[in-house]
Amino acid sequence: MAIAQLKPRLTPAEYLATEREADTRSEYIEGEMYAMSGASYAHNVIVTNLAAGLHAALRGGPCRAIVSDMRVKDATSELYTYPDVVVVCGKPRFEEPAYLDTLTNPTLVIEVLSPSTERHDRGLKFAYYRSIPSLREVLFVAQDRPIVERYTRGEGDDWLLHVVQGLDAAIELPGVGARLVLAEIYEGALGETGGE
Repeated sequence: MAIAQLKPRLTPAEYLATEREADTRSEYIEGEMYAMSGASYAHNVIVTNLAAGLHAALRGGPCRAIVSDMRVKDATSELYTYPDVVVVCGKPRFEEPAYLDTLTNPTLVIEVLSPSTERHDRGLKFAYYRSIPSLREVLFVAQDRPIVERYTRGEGDDWLLHVVQGLDAAIELPGVGARLVLAEIYEGALGETGGE
C-alpha cells in the first residue's frame, strides 16, 4: 500500500481521535499521520490467502489471525500501524480497554511488500516491530514472486532470517504453530493484472 503524508506532528491522542472518526485508515509514526492507499489485486489476493491459511492452521488453538484492519502498537513507541495480517496468541491486550482497536501483544505480523512501501516496511516499521516484546516472528512476503522472508526473535535483540522461495516450498511458523505452503499463499496472485 502506498503511504502519503496527511498532517504533521499530531499527539497520539489526536491521531487516535482522528483515526476513529475517519473512513480510511492511516498509520502514525513519530507524530505524523500517513494515509494508507489502496492495494493491488495481487496484494489483496495474497493477504486473503495468508489469512485463510492461518485461520485453518490455527483453528481450535490459542492463536487467532486478523487481517488489515487491526491496529498494532508497542506501548513504548510512537508507532501505530496496520500490518497486512497479525496473529495474537492467548488473550489479546489492547491499549485502551474502552476501545478494542489497538492491539499491543501481537505474536506474528505479516507485511506483503509493495514497490511503494517495501523500503518503509523493512526500515522504520520493522525497527518498531522488533521493539514489541510479545512479537516472535515477522514475515515479509514478496508480491511479484514466491519468496517469503521470516524473521524470528533470537537471544536478546537478535533477529534471525530464514528465506523460503518457490511454489513447492513451505514456511514453518513455530511461534504460532502453523505451516503455510507458498503455492497456497500465491494462488491466483502471480501473473495476474493489477500492479500497485
